[in-house]
Amino acid sequence: MKDEKTDMGFMDRCLELAGKGLGSTAPNPMVGCVLVAGGKIIAEGYHREYGGPHAEVNAIQSVRTPELLTSSTLYVNLEPCSHHGKTPPCSRLILDKGIPRVVIGTTDPNKAVSGSGISQLREKGLDVTIGIREKECLELNRRFFIYHENKRPYIILKWAQTKDGFIDRERRPETEVGINWITGDMERQLVHKWRSEEQAILVGTRTALVDDPELTVRDWTGRHPLRLVIDRKGLLPENLKLFNGKTGTVVFTDKIRELAENIRQVRISGDNDMVDGILKFLYENEIQSLIVEGGSETLEGFVKSNLWDEARVFVGDQIFKSGIKAPRLPAEASEEHRLSASVLRILRNK
Repeated sequence: MKDEKTDMGFMDRCLELAGKGLGSTAPNPMVGCVLVAGGKIIAEGYHREYGGPHAEVNAIQSVRTPELLTSSTLYVNLEPCSHHGKTPPCSRLILDKGIPRVVIGTTDPNKAVSGSGISQLREKGLDVTIGIREKECLELNRRFFIYHENKRPYIILKWAQTKDGFIDRERRPETEVGINWITGDMERQLVHKWRSEEQAILVGTRTALVDDPELTVRDWTGRHPLRLVIDRKGLLPENLKLFNGKTGTVVFTDKIRELAENIRQVRISGDNDMVDGILKFLYENEIQSLIVEGGSETLEGFVKSNLWDEARVFVGDQIFKSGIKAPRLPAEASEEHRLSASVLRILRNK
């Protein structure tokens, strides 16, 4: 007997499982799966890493009493795939195992699936329910949905600003290279965690020169994002940390020059085309999420184009009185969290 409240409870567990794949499944979505028989969970699984078995496969393979499958309900937060990619289609596996009912959080926006998995199941007589915890399912895989529906990555703007609204002091030629820290150790560790969860990270020329950031994951465990830097005129010296070879790096420029072999250069000319050109490159290379870490000019380029989905802004206790102004966003914070040396404000572009 169907019970929407029961279905929502098991879908909540799917979402909890799916979230464990953050940072390791892209460009695939995060998916969790729960198998239920007689009102009890008989198996669980989630998509652990790109190229590995999907959530449905992991759940079905972990069932200890396979004969229960023919009287079970399979819960999954995203429509089962129906095509051969790196793995066989999950819709076929569900049919082969004789599972009679499937509850799905939301359809898949990927044109390779996009309703065909649901159609296959229904055509074979399965009882399929769609839209359970749909809002939560869309939120979890917002990177995946933005990528497929908007043809660009999910864009996160990130910066730290002083209490009086500056992201940096004025720098003179004699100023020592390095970051003017506005936040503390806890905030830096959190930023490294965020880097491990996204596929790419971008800075502009000035930030690369004056801060000399490495843009890798060091205070957290996880994979490094693809490093991106804007260098229109080819001014960045090769001794910067961005060019240390620790992870993949892409330079967007209109002046191609000789750099290390593992540094990819992408020609993009003209200020107005820079943001669009970067996003086009990322879409074509299946990069579904991007953190823009600065500086001011680079951040403003995304703000003015209204090409951002989320902003994560640390507001520290320091006062600079003058310097480089922080960007202004046409949105109010949807969340605020007090950290050790700052307040973290989360803003969403509606």
